[in-house]
Amino acid sequence: MNNQLAKGSKKLLNAWAFYDWANSVYSLVIASAVFPIFYGGLFTEFGSNYISFFGFTVKNSALISFVTAFAFLVVAIISPLLSGIADYVGNKKFFMKFFCYMGALACIGLYWFSLDRLYISLLLYFLGLIGFWGSLVFYNSYLPDVAFPEQQDKISAKGYSLGYIGSVFLLVFNLAMVMYPEMFGIVAETSGKAAMTAMRYSFISVGVWWIAFSQYTYYYLPKGNHERPKVTKDVLLNGYKELNKVWQKLSENIKLKRYLVSFFVYSMAVQTVMLVATYFGEQEIAWGSDDQKQMGLIISILMIQIVAVLGAFLTSRVSAKFGNIPTLITINIIWTVICVVAYFVTLPIHFYVTAGFVGLVMGGIQSLSRSTYSKFLPETKDTTSFFSFYDVAEKIGIVIGMALYGVIDQITGSMRNSVLFLVVFFVAGVLLMLRIPKK
Repeated sequence: MNNQLAKGSKKLLNAWAFYDWANSVYSLVIASAVFPIFYGGLFTEFGSNYISFFGFTVKNSALISFVTAFAFLVVAIISPLLSGIADYVGNKKFFMKFFCYMGALACIGLYWFSLDRLYISLLLYFLGLIGFWGSLVFYNSYLPDVAFPEQQDKISAKGYSLGYIGSVFLLVFNLAMVMYPEMFGIVAETSGKAAMTAMRYSFISVGVWWIAFSQYTYYYLPKGNHERPKVTKDVLLNGYKELNKVWQKLSENIKLKRYLVSFFVYSMAVQTVMLVATYFGEQEIAWGSDDQKQMGLIISILMIQIVAVLGAFLTSRVSAKFGNIPTLITINIIWTVICVVAYFVTLPIHFYVTAGFVGLVMGGIQSLSRSTYSKFLPETKDTTSFFSFYDVAEKIGIVIGMALYGVIDQITGSMRNSVLFLVVFFVAGVLLMLRIPKK
């Protein structure tokens, strides 16, 4: 049966955008919400925040920071390689499916995550992260294949909205399971153990959801060209050559170069805060009881998600009035204040207020950073290479940010010191943005 749809057709665009509905559950349930709470719960049961890893005594939050940093390093290295192969071979769907299924099956495997099987457990977490980001490389590269330039902004925003709605929908279902496990037939000797079992089931739900809903996308997405060209060494290195070309072009464009340097610096801190916020709340806030902790963290995460949408909208209004760079400078100053305040936060109410402000500036800084970059691009048909460079810069920033965060957490024994250290990146980002030429 031929299901090849014409480029720009409504059905094809909707099928592409629907992949966001399928995969965004990973970033919300695994990366942000349920897994960090579950991970902290395991160490509470264990009776210590420190564990032996390859002969070293490592703090739990530092360990997950290092594993995350290493996974992003792998993604940063293989992304150009993958996009080079995909562009040449044309069969992007095969690669997209491979990473999607690897990530989803790794999420299902997290059901068996335990400190007794620490190495295999962390490997599954690692593969889930690579599966998610690896599939996104191909998903994003499909956009110019399915949509005409004038359709791309709108359908990209639609994908983002679908991902947001789908992931919140599954998260609310998972949270109902965690908070009222007996209603779902999950019984254990204590309410805490039942909640932990419910979290294990939520990991399975993410994997099943991701695979099931992605089928609609795969059914309609074009396969690519039918002849199978031979993959040579030149093809393998093509992605890196494209990045090198962008690097050379940056020296001619001082405005874009200075913006990119400032983005690299402040993005390091933004992405790190987003990845560690739940671990920080789990460890550094005096919640009272474990049940109050779970409930409190869950409320915070949902609040950040909802406020982030409002933040993105407000940021676009403010930047339209005052310009992108002044708006980004202001947002970075707010981030600086958040990090300083977080150092002193101990009570749940303080954490909720701080989380609200994080949501407000989180949605805005991501959407505005990307659109500012696209505005500063030179007249070129090769926007894909420039965005590939942007993505790799962002990933390397995450690697450095997470690694530094983990090292400070490990040495000082407190995530508060790590968060305070991130102020350096926000202040540096502001100073670098002040150097961007106005003309």
